[in-house]
Amino acid sequence: MAGSFDAAVAALTAPSLEAAATTREHLDRLTKPPGSLGQLETIAVQLAAIAGSSPPPVPAPVAVAVFAGDHGVVAQGVTPWPQEVTAQMVANFCAGGAAINVLARHVGASVLVIDVGVATDVADPGVGSPGGPQLVRSRVANGTQDISTGAAMTSAEVVEALDVGAAVAARLIDEGARCLVTGDMGIGNTTASAAVIAVLTDRPAQEVTGRGTGIDDHRLAVKISVVERAISRIAGKRDPIDVLREVGGLEIAALVGFIAGGAAARVPVVIDGVIAAAAVLVAVEAAPGILPFVFAGHRSTEPGASAVLSHVGLEPIIDLGLRLGEGSGACLAVPLLQAAAHLVGEMATFDSAGVTSK
Repeated sequence: MAGSFDAAVAALTAPSLEAAATTREHLDRLTKPPGSLGQLETIAVQLAAIAGSSPPPVPAPVAVAVFAGDHGVVAQGVTPWPQEVTAQMVANFCAGGAAINVLARHVGASVLVIDVGVATDVADPGVGSPGGPQLVRSRVANGTQDISTGAAMTSAEVVEALDVGAAVAARLIDEGARCLVTGDMGIGNTTASAAVIAVLTDRPAQEVTGRGTGIDDHRLAVKISVVERAISRIAGKRDPIDVLREVGGLEIAALVGFIAGGAAARVPVVIDGVIAAAAVLVAVEAAPGILPFVFAGHRSTEPGASAVLSHVGLEPIIDLGLRLGEGSGACLAVPLLQAAAHLVGEMATFDSAGVTSK
């Protein structure tokens, strides 16, 4: 019996070329010079292709899923932050006090927090803002193993994490979400993401490994060396799910499933920074039909994020120099997707406005 991830991949359908063409033609009849709304027009066409209708529906309600997991590679000194911070931040999400909570409230999005691989105890939410995000306990393992010395996950663990993500997407869509936003938390996860990206884009570790939480030059050199050891350990491997198992993370795997689940349901998925970029890279390498349903919310300052966007051909919606994660940049991009849909549905054409076009 197929798991949630495999079922999502099997359920993928092609975007509607007819709805895209109709929307493109309609945009050219609106009371504006052709193409003058720039990337908003591209977004509107993609939304129409996803929904199979023109004008496209406004992508709302919006749901953010923050997947949390720890990484054994922190033992190599790739970050100054202790592993316990992951659990502490999960508690902060549930109390409504993190950046993603603020930004989600700002755009009217809900937040769901999923413990898919936190290494330390996560306290039961009970204090904080009323109606704060719910914590879903779907822990596959207490973090990953050290990717510089061995596989991050077992085959069973990576499959389970993929299924967790796909199931969360299905749940949120069943509850009414019509736009999904990726979020993540995990001390050490930029190291794992860099390793995944280096292998699947065939780039050297130095090109795709960034400063993460703002590490100094010495620690960055350590981090690059660790990524180099990890990718040399699996030299020659190219299967995306196997690469994910070897050098990825539980929250990255869950994000792969989450993205696939949204795409299978023909719901737009807005990805965040470098962690989500690593996930979408795995997802698209495993099932290319996922890509038309994905929007790149922003361009992270992490070099691996730009490497992925270039590799798969995604154009970031905003570029604000962000590198926080949590879903912050993706959440900020959501109103622009909604604006694009509103423009197609509400703006007058030259004919309806009685304006003579050139």
